Amino acid sequence: MTRKEDALAYHRAGRPGKIEVVPTKPVSSQRELSLAYSPGVAEPCRAIHADPAEVDTLTARRNLVAVITNGTAVLGLGDIGPLAAKPVMEGKAVLFKKYADIDVFDIEVDAKDPERFIDVVAALEPTFGGINLEDIKAPECFYIEEQLRSRLHIPVFHDDQHGTAIISAAALTNACELQGKRFEDLKVTCIGAGAAAMGCMRLWTKLGVKPAHVTLVDVDGVVKVDREGLDETRRAFARPADDPRSTLAEALEGADVMIGLSAGGIVSGEMLKTMAERPIVFALANPDPEIGYEEARAARPDAIVGTGRSDFPNQVNNVLGFPYIFRGALDVGATGIDDRMKLAAADALARLAREGVSDDVLAAYGGEAMKFGPDYVIPKPMDMRSLHWVAPAVAEAAIASGLAQRELDVQAYRHELERKLDPTRRVMWQVTSMARKDPRRVVFPEGEEDTILRAADIVESEGIARPVLIGRPAVMRARAEELGVDLEGVEIVDRSALPALDEYAEALWTLRRRKGMTRARARRALEKSRTAYGMMMVQRGEVDGLVSGLTSPYPDTIRPALQIVGVAEGVRRACGCYMVVAKEGVKFFADTTVNIDPDAETLAEVAVLTADLVRELGIEPRLAMLSFSNFGDAPHPHQRKVSEATARVKRLRPDLQVEGEMQADVALLESARGPYPFASLEGAANVLIFPNLSAGNIAYKLLSAMGSEVIGPLVLGMRRPVNVLQQGASVSTVVHMTALTVARAGRMG
Repeated sequence: MTRKEDALAYHRAGRPGKIEVVPTKPVSSQRELSLAYSPGVAEPCRAIHADPAEVDTLTARRNLVAVITNGTAVLGLGDIGPLAAKPVMEGKAVLFKKYADIDVFDIEVDAKDPERFIDVVAALEPTFGGINLEDIKAPECFYIEEQLRSRLHIPVFHDDQHGTAIISAAALTNACELQGKRFEDLKVTCIGAGAAAMGCMRLWTKLGVKPAHVTLVDVDGVVKVDREGLDETRRAFARPADDPRSTLAEALEGADVMIGLSAGGIVSGEMLKTMAERPIVFALANPDPEIGYEEARAARPDAIVGTGRSDFPNQVNNVLGFPYIFRGALDVGATGIDDRMKLAAADALARLAREGVSDDVLAAYGGEAMKFGPDYVIPKPMDMRSLHWVAPAVAEAAIASGLAQRELDVQAYRHELERKLDPTRRVMWQVTSMARKDPRRVVFPEGEEDTILRAADIVESEGIARPVLIGRPAVMRARAEELGVDLEGVEIVDRSALPALDEYAEALWTLRRRKGMTRARARRALEKSRTAYGMMMVQRGEVDGLVSGLTSPYPDTIRPALQIVGVAEGVRRACGCYMVVAKEGVKFFADTTVNIDPDAETLAEVAVLTADLVRELGIEPRLAMLSFSNFGDAPHPHQRKVSEATARVKRLRPDLQVEGEMQADVALLESARGPYPFASLEGAANVLIFPNLSAGNIAYKLLSAMGSEVIGPLVLGMRRPVNVLQQGASVSTVVHMTALTVARAGRMG
């Protein structure tokens, strides 16, 4: 429960409020100031005057949305006025930016009169690419939106109406599938007749729900056609005057669906017991639903229950809709948002709920098991995949509707969005695509661990790999059931009855007999160590790669890898590499795990192995051989080692862009290379070769602690791909490492 004190402290701390405006161009010199403002700014002004379409290329308008209110219906607070509504509008701005990278100005208008409000908003069209109307009371909100949509040539979207409608439509779609009900047969009782309720009913009828099967209930009871003062929106769903029902309890009898958009605590468990078999109950009043989740499930165990709260399953939350709907609409220059676009968004969310749940979502919700079913009919609001599911669907619908002013390749757009907010996704998309083209068998010796079970489910269902888990089958299946993990298609090797143990032991003894290994010790090693057994599977070619190390120290995995799998032909020493992903992009750090104090020859080999990995991932390597010295300006044996290694790499691989020895700032900043005009490195280095293990280890751990995502370590130079996890790695990291393992296996043949 959020406490009043916490909420106020959150908003007061530091800079008051939640948002600020940040320039996107440098203004640190007189020249830059003259470009940003007078006299340079006159040029884009002239260009836009000559061609208004240039406003999208020369200003921020294309990505700028106005969140506008008059404060007449704020959350559950009612008519508190535009000034008191400002914290909500700032909050909306934060969500637009966080979830879809859309910039927002929040605008609070002191105008209760609809005509005045319409005139104010309409006059703002030159400023914005879209208008999000918020917290405006019904029925005025219907008229305001209708008039603005007719007057403006940019998207106008009243989220109170359409946001809940879209998310609830997605939830209804999946709930009907699970409950075995058809839209056209549904008898719906809608508690509340405000903007959100009417928006839901209007969109639900587009799914196939019949208006004649809808019963509206408000504070005065069942809404009937003979009620005075009905506007046209409510009249479309009003019951005949002779309908015998008048109370909420009567309206719920025999209903297939209850959707509440009214007030907390007005529905009892006894009322739900009168609904039809396998009912659908969406109690969406906030903060207190019309009926509590536990009470609803106790009264109707056969029901699918959703609320507006994050602490219960099936949260119907508008943040699943508006950021991504606007993202898609803005990116095709849509002149409006129609029903086709709304239904496309609802369908995309419904389909996403049927996919596996990502690790970031599980982490955000305490690691609880989630899978498509009665307790999971819509994605969680923290599911960042909604961006590249919903926005392309909306964009495609806008193109089909003729509302788009810009065409785009929807598939390429989806991939662009998948990489848009998370730099890791930008890198890993390429790797994952490579893996999906040729999914390989990857063994996981720690098959009983929750993290491995979840990762195996994801990589199998997404076609990234064919996982092989080592462990006790009964234990794994029991844990999978508790976690909501599907092990269908996942191969299990029983560690208590290891197949081919005698054959493996003989092969291991043959491999290591001149290294002090006896037959008995070989057998014991395989019985004791699942990692060693997995390595033998790799060594014999029965699997294509291995991922391990989640629960054991690094040496316990790398040692058997070197002893059993061995290094590739022509490689003297294996090495370790981390991918470090920051906002600016990805860097590759090596050697960070294997060679403590490499000589010049080893350092050169590390550089070549890392460069080859980077090229395999579709990135052109730019290598910097790091030192405390720049090109011999501090003579020392350590400096000379790096200098010799640089020269060796240039001789061995003239195709590589490599420079050194150099300090880290000179490697990363072109501006720092002024004193060294002979340096051949172009742009910032993306492969950093450290002079020893201490330097590499310290560097990547510092960046990890400061918020950069670190993926690895990747073991390079092995005969077959073997990758070692950091202890306690997340599911996402395991999935990334698996994709990298498969991609490398495909390259190796």
